[in-house]
Amino acid sequence: MTVSRVVELEGHIIDSGMMQAAFGIVMDLGGSFDVEEFRVGRSKTEGSYCRMTVTADDPEHLQSILHELHQNGANPADPKDATLQPAPRDQVVPEGFYSTTNHPTDIRVDGQWIEVERIEMDCAVVIERDGNGDPARAYTKVLNAIEEGDLVVTGEAGIRVRPPERPRGKEGAFGFMQGGVSAERPSESTIERIAEAIVETREEGGEVLAVPGPALVHSGAREDLARLVRDGYVTMLSAGNGFAVHDLERDLYGTSLGVDTESLDHARKGHKHHIYTISEIIRAGSIPEAVEDGTIESGVMYECVTNDVPWVLAGSIRDDGPLPDTITDAVEAQNAIREQAHEADLVLMLSTLLHSVAVGNCLPSTTRVVCVDINPATVTQLLDRGSAQAVGMVTDIGTFVPTLAEKISEKG
Repeated sequence: MTVSRVVELEGHIIDSGMMQAAFGIVMDLGGSFDVEEFRVGRSKTEGSYCRMTVTADDPEHLQSILHELHQNGANPADPKDATLQPAPRDQVVPEGFYSTTNHPTDIRVDGQWIEVERIEMDCAVVIERDGNGDPARAYTKVLNAIEEGDLVVTGEAGIRVRPPERPRGKEGAFGFMQGGVSAERPSESTIERIAEAIVETREEGGEVLAVPGPALVHSGAREDLARLVRDGYVTMLSAGNGFAVHDLERDLYGTSLGVDTESLDHARKGHKHHIYTISEIIRAGSIPEAVEDGTIESGVMYECVTNDVPWVLAGSIRDDGPLPDTITDAVEAQNAIREQAHEADLVLMLSTLLHSVAVGNCLPSTTRVVCVDINPATVTQLLDRGSAQAVGMVTDIGTFVPTLAEKISEKG
């Protein structure tokens, strides 16, 4: 005996590929569908609508199909209230808890839809009630932040996911941000569009988060990123201990990992420069104190200090030192990255796989992301991890950042 459920898709479901994806999910998972109603939007602003019945062999089979459809924005036509269960103890969620996507999400409680605050992937959703017992807010919590008694959403009833839609028009600075990773896009024009997007974001009062890796310093692009910080086009920084060390090493010794970034000569005893650098910063007490006492006089970290640009340096098991400013507790570092990520309106991921994925995991799908790396696998992995909104550019970071800084300077 077969079972079925009616689902709906709304918005720019044709242009964004949502409808085609929904059909594919049902067929790939061995179900069937019958489109009961289909309306096509007749203008760039008018959305489309699809109502279809999904059929499967048994309830478990149907549920697996509905789960995948739900993740792609197809929602039940007859929504029920979400199921809420209290957390049995700290850091323990109820069995069958709902694990979030990074898409905007609403939860139905007592017949009303509540938007989930601070949405990001792989979290639980907690419902908070007011003094009268009415639902006051819904928000995400990572598992290690769950407290005993938290009302946690379980199952998938009463949950509405809203994936960002691809607009029909491509106007505006962000029109180029509509597709994956390619090594064949015209670099000059793409960088110009990225520059336009950054300038537009800052003119609207938005925040631009840079996520650079050590390769940026090695490739000689340090001074150009520092200029973007100084000129106010990068307003937050998230990096690892290695990036900061080599940025500071360049100021103290003129090298990055012992190599002169201009002449490409290997300095005598250059392999020790990074550890000497760490020692000097520890001696000063911190990066801000090293800037204040004149030990450090240039670079990205120098500009962050002098221009009050907040940063997060997250440590790893392989770090030398580390710098006194580096957060060595993994959970504490995640929380710091998470706070930054939720403030960002545009994120530049610059030649760093691990930190790009770490920051990407904390971003809602509505945040614009540009990922640049010489290795296309970096961007591919970012997209595979769920940051489908990311646009990738495969190019040398040492060429990209100077060109971007120049384009921004022309437009600013």
